[in-house]
Amino acid sequence: MRRTNVHAWTEDWGRLYQQEEEKLKTVFKDELIDIFHIGSTSIPAIGYAKPIIDILVVVKDIEKMDRYNDEMVKLGYEPRGEKGIIGRRYFPKGKDNRTHHLHIFQAGSEQIKSHLDFKHYLIEHPNEAKKYGELKISLAKQFPTDHYKYQEGKQPFVSELANKAKEWALKK
Repeated sequence: MRRTNVHAWTEDWGRLYQQEEEKLKTVFKDELIDIFHIGSTSIPAIGYAKPIIDILVVVKDIEKMDRYNDEMVKLGYEPRGEKGIIGRRYFPKGKDNRTHHLHIFQAGSEQIKSHLDFKHYLIEHPNEAKKYGELKISLAKQFPTDHYKYQEGKQPFVSELANKAKEWALKK
């Protein structure tokens, strides 16, 4: 059973991202366009997050990504296909004790901009980031063994933030 563990933000998450980025660059080589640390572990002002490093990889051709499944398994990742988002390849790492979530999109996907806008919005609006971190703590205490209820509880606030981030990005 996956527990919902939320920890105080730490610079270690940036180092863990860097280590994983180097490994992924050797796997995807010529298909790789860019790679980003996203999610709560990439936003210091958030204060609290699940200790799972979210990574966004931008590639030339999403259809070629399935060819890398064996290499990804060797790195400890589990190929999950699109996992509910068309045009994505998703790879969690760490089974019930997740350490990384890898989201791969083809260049030009609107998902890339959405993820990066969300991150940059929270960096530029630290009070919003702090509220999100506080919500995570509250929900983790409320649902320590029910990961789905934790996710469900976050969704309205995350959707509101995503809308604000989209509007903010349009004005930039």
